[in-house]
Amino acid sequence: MDAPARTLAVTRAAMRFCVLRGWAPVEQVPLPDGRRADIVALLPSGDFAILEVKSCARDYLCDAKWADYRAWCDRLFFAVDLDFPQDLLPPDAGLVVTEHRDAALLRDAPEHRLAPARRRALLHRLACLAAGRLAALSDPAGAAELRAALRLE
Repeated sequence: MDAPARTLAVTRAAMRFCVLRGWAPVEQVPLPDGRRADIVALLPSGDFAILEVKSCARDYLCDAKWADYRAWCDRLFFAVDLDFPQDLLPPDAGLVVTEHRDAALLRDAPEHRLAPARRRALLHRLACLAAGRLAALSDPAGAAELRAALRLE
C-alpha cells in the first residue's frame, strides 16, 4: 500500500476509534498557530485530544511539527498501523494502532490541561469548522463560499 492510501486507512480507523468512544472527531483542523492537526476530537469530558496520523517511519522522522500540537490539546496521541516501528514514537504521547477499520489503544496519553481561554477558543473554532463543513455538504454549489466565510480552512 502506498503512503497516501496508508494515511487514509489509518485516518479512517482512527476516526472510527474516536466515534466508538463517544468522542467527536474532526479531520484536518487548522490551528491558530498555522499548523493543521490531522484529527482533533472533543471528548465527553470537554477535553480535547489530537491524533497525529503517521503512515511510515519517514513520515514521522521528516515531520517534527507534532510537538507543537501539545499546546492545543489536553492529550496527544499518535495513530499508526501495525507495520509502523512503534519504538520511534515518544513515550509521553498516547498510541493508537490501527488494522484495517479497527483500532486499539496501546498507550493512553498523559494529560496536560489547556488554559480555559484556549479551550474556549478551540471549542469555538472546532464548532464553526464542523458546522461549516456540514453546511457545505448540504450546499455543494456554495461550499467554497461557505469555507471562505468561515476563514478556518
